[in-house]
Amino acid sequence: MASKKQPVQRPPAELLHAAELKRLASADDGPRPPGWRLSLGAVRRFVLGDEDLGIDAKFVGDPSLVDRAMVSLATQRGLMLIGEPGTAKSLLSELLAAAISGRSTLTIQGGAATTEDQIKYSWNYALLVAEGPSTRSLVPAPMLVGMREGAIVRFEEITRCPLEVQDSMLSILSDRVLAIPELDGDEGMLFAREGFNVIATANTRDRGVSEMSAALKRRFNFETIFPIADFATELALVRREAARLLERSGVPEAPPDDVLEILVTTFRELRSGELTDGTRMETLGAALSTAECVAVAHAVGVRGYYTRGGAPTPADVVQALAGTAAKDDPEDLRRIRRYLEQRVKAKEGAHWEAFYAARHELPGA
Repeated sequence: MASKKQPVQRPPAELLHAAELKRLASADDGPRPPGWRLSLGAVRRFVLGDEDLGIDAKFVGDPSLVDRAMVSLATQRGLMLIGEPGTAKSLLSELLAAAISGRSTLTIQGGAATTEDQIKYSWNYALLVAEGPSTRSLVPAPMLVGMREGAIVRFEEITRCPLEVQDSMLSILSDRVLAIPELDGDEGMLFAREGFNVIATANTRDRGVSEMSAALKRRFNFETIFPIADFATELALVRREAARLLERSGVPEAPPDDVLEILVTTFRELRSGELTDGTRMETLGAALSTAECVAVAHAVGVRGYYTRGGAPTPADVVQALAGTAAKDDPEDLRRIRRYLEQRVKAKEGAHWEAFYAARHELPGA
């Protein structure tokens, strides 16, 4: 019996925004770098939005950073995106890969257990024993596929990888060639096709885990992504992304604006240590990013709808704060408690009063 294709939880950008990419391609008359599916102008519109073409903005950040990133990828230097956790480094790399190559899934997830095989290639050992080294027994990894097809490869959290694993990319980035010594003749050398490049990411909290060598750094152009500075911009982004996630979770409405205002303000004040009245407070050890804020907005929306059949309340925000903010440092929970008891009490508005009244729902309070 045929089964219906089930929707995936998170489709890649090239599927999620397929209609926009098609619309941009049909209207794109700009010059395209070799191997690119779209011109730089069309890629820029895809990432930053274009009202005239009905293209939604997907990345909130410095437009000049996007311009510099595209120029880097049109050269033979890789692109390194760095910044605090949750500043949309991975999102930007995904959007750029989807627009430039038509696919964003050639991804390597860096970590302590990442090996060179997971970056370049490995072997089907049953075929290797039976037939010896051949293209049939070769199992390509993302870097080999990207070089062979002329596509962007994304390397997430590269500095979490051991140094020797990172440096295995030196010849790929400098000479644009991958040697496969087990194969004979021309098959033993893979030269990258036009369009191939690498986007790597590293968050500023983990960069010291396995600091990149100077040689590898020289193969990348570095761009830093900063947290969103403007409150209204961040609020609009959280509202939009929370509504999108809640719709996929079967929740018909986004959280009310007063709940979102509480959430975004709290995250910004705990993140920066600067209150809206200009006073200072102790910051949290956890990284309260916009991405975390969106995740909490999603969670409180699900909580309100599926547990009470209604909209979330300020009390839901209080309960969500502990699991989001107090991850690494037990002192963070006490800092949040002081914030609720001392800072929130002074804020005006019925929604802030409800937030203050719910402070005792903070775990451990």
